[in-house]
Amino acid sequence: MNDISGKADGFKDEKYIIIPTESFADYAAHPLVRTIYPTDVGFFPRARAHYREREDGAEQYILIYCTEGKGIIEVEDQVYHIGHSDAFCIPKGRRHRYYADQEDPWSILWAHFKGEDSGYYPLEECRIVHMNSRQSDNRMMVLFKLLFRVLERNYTIGNFIYISQVLSLILSEIYYREKTDESTVQDRHVTMVIRFMYQNLRRSLTLEEISEEVQLSKSYLNTIFKTQTGHSPVEFFIHLKMQEACKLLKATDMYIYEVGLELGYEDQYYFSRIFKKVVGMSPRDYKNGDYFYCE
Repeated sequence: MNDISGKADGFKDEKYIIIPTESFADYAAHPLVRTIYPTDVGFFPRARAHYREREDGAEQYILIYCTEGKGIIEVEDQVYHIGHSDAFCIPKGRRHRYYADQEDPWSILWAHFKGEDSGYYPLEECRIVHMNSRQSDNRMMVLFKLLFRVLERNYTIGNFIYISQVLSLILSEIYYREKTDESTVQDRHVTMVIRFMYQNLRRSLTLEEISEEVQLSKSYLNTIFKTQTGHSPVEFFIHLKMQEACKLLKATDMYIYEVGLELGYEDQYYFSRIFKKVVGMSPRDYKNGDYFYCE
């Protein structure tokens, strides 16, 4: 790592909150807190000459979210160029340094954190995650504002639990919420068809009707549904109808023939045959027994 000078903090309009977790060890040990919790959080706007280096790494993970400008993060021998709407987590115990771009210095929201559930997030991968929509960027801003707002109040067990949950949301927003460009065309088509099916559980849809509604060919629909669900579109639709039938049988006082009519089956005996084929027992046995169909 080459020599670069700068300052770690002290920027105009910055926010910098150190959470006294050692003084509130009982709070940090609470089951709803110890899973994941911040130890420091901050916001450095237009942090010109910002520079931080730790030869032995940090005891916590360090999350950096760039809201504007540019900066560089080096973890051991790897260099990562960070820009607007990029998130990056520096693993704990890894030699690193990070600094603002000289020409276009970054503004960053950041948090140091640790906890038992840290291993459930891909924090050791050292990868840049780009938040590729205005909505996701807004959600990140709102979630960090919630952190600041609560941390500027009293240190209570309730607030510790709250900030732990907010931090979990931030990490899930970065690593697990589906990004628009990661959703394949086939995924979107399957989702669109399933939504149409849910809206029409009381009808007897054919593959041709589904195809016409979503403007996709029957062969294509068969292929993507077999791939994604293991069922043909019509088989999948029947499973949805039987799931709804199970709910109605357990949660209402409707007669079996009424449930069938509700789901588009005018012939009670035909409904019962389909139900038994899918669920594995008759509607009467399901209604009167301690069974729950969850497929």
